[in-house]
This record gives sequence, C-alpha cells and structure tokens, in this order.
Amino acid sequence: MKARFGMKRKVVLGVTALIAIAAGAVPASALTGGGQGSSHHWGVITRNTIGSPVAALRDGPYGSFGVTGTAARPPYGRGSLGIEVADRSTSLNPPSEKVSFGNEVDFYGKPVLGAQGLNQVGFHVFQTGENISYGGPTNMPNVTFEINPNLAATATTYSSMVWLPPASPVTNAWSGYLDATTTGTWFLTGSAGTATGCSLATPCPFPQLKIALNDGGAQPAIYTAAVGKGRDNMWIGAVDGLRINKTIYDFEASGVKTRRAG
Repeated sequence: MKARFGMKRKVVLGVTALIAIAAGAVPASALTGGGQGSSHHWGVITRNTIGSPVAALRDGPYGSFGVTGTAARPPYGRGSLGIEVADRSTSLNPPSEKVSFGNEVDFYGKPVLGAQGLNQVGFHVFQTGENISYGGPTNMPNVTFEINPNLAATATTYSSMVWLPPASPVTNAWSGYLDATTTGTWFLTGSAGTATGCSLATPCPFPQLKIALNDGGAQPAIYTAAVGKGRDNMWIGAVDGLRINKTIYDFEASGVKTRRAG
C-alpha cells in the first residue's frame, strides 16, 4: 500500500508541475480582460453568406515571420476568427463572395441609441500586404448590425448598419484595437441610408450616424451583430477581440469566449 500510495503521490505532483508549466506558458494577453465566460450563439449567418467563403474559429495566426512581441500573436488567448473570401468565384453579379459570422440571438431587441445602446464597438485585425494589393489599404473586414432603423422618413423595418474600418496601422501582424466609434465610417443599407444621408456612397462617422437615427420617433433596435467581409475584394486574414459595449468576444478554436472590458 505504501508503494502504491507513493506512486500516486508522485503522479499527482507530476501533473501539478505540468499544469504550472502550462500556465506559465500562456501569453500575458490571455490573462487580461477580467472574468471569462462563453457565448454559444455565434456562427456563420447562412442567409447573409454568398459563395463558399471561410469564417472559422482557429488557433493563431502567429507571426508573420520575424514579427515579435504582442503583434505576433492574437490579442486574447491563442485563437481568432479566420476569414477568407474570394472576389471572382460565383456566377452572380458581382461575382465576389460574402461571409457573415455573427449572433442572431443575444442582441435581438437591444437599442442602438442611448445609454444602453451601442457606445463601444471595435476589434483587432490581422492584415496582410497581399490584402492591400487586392483592394488597397482599406480592404478590411467589417462589423455589421442588422437593425430596425425606425425612421419617420421611411417605412422600412430593416437595414444593415455597417462599419468600414480605417486602414490597419500594421501589416503581416496583429493590430492594436481599432475603435469603430472614433475611426472609420458607417453606412446604412437601403432606404435608411438615403433618408439619413449615411449611405455606402456617403458614409458617416459614428456620432453623425447616431444623430441621424435619432429623428424623434420610435428608437432603432438591433436584430443581429456580426463580423463580415464582402462583396468586394479578396481578403484572407483574421479578427479577434471584437468589442461590443462592455463585452469583448474572444474568438478561440474551442468557441467564443466573453471577457469583461476594462
């Protein structure tokens, strides 16, 4: 019995040591962001996806080669949302693909405006020099909220509210946080874009968009939230650390984790 007990004790100590070593190997970025949880309602929104693009939870990317420090790994944990879309792969007009990776459950009915509305939005991106060669510095993925705009000037109950990010400050590496409330521009699709003046042809800064939506009538409400790309240029890269208000969505190969923003 003593021999067996001694062997078990050694095994336990060995396992404990391995756990300690593994914990020490976790990047500092994985240990930030406060308490962690999970969100099970994220996935490809099939009705908003065209062609056969990729939007997959994955490990990495790490690098590119020669890149070191925090820019060489995903900003949270070990994984990210990998995105791949092609520009000439369908029989449609235009022939480009589109992908939407989002959540059709957790944001439904939430307000766009006001203290409880959308006040913090953004993400980190892994941009490459090749993507810039395909479509220029602003060839980037987007954040899209499907909403009911509730505008007096139009009877429509549907519009996509889309953030067009600025150019990433780095290539072939992970960017810092790109704040959608202070950088880039937004537009609304359909008649809501025409009514507000914030259309794809004339996108608006976030504060201007919110003013245009606040027309004194019923308040706009959210249907869904998503990260997406298309339909325009080919793009192959990754996104992580999507922030919506006080929650950071950490894309990992094992699922979507939630972290409390500081």
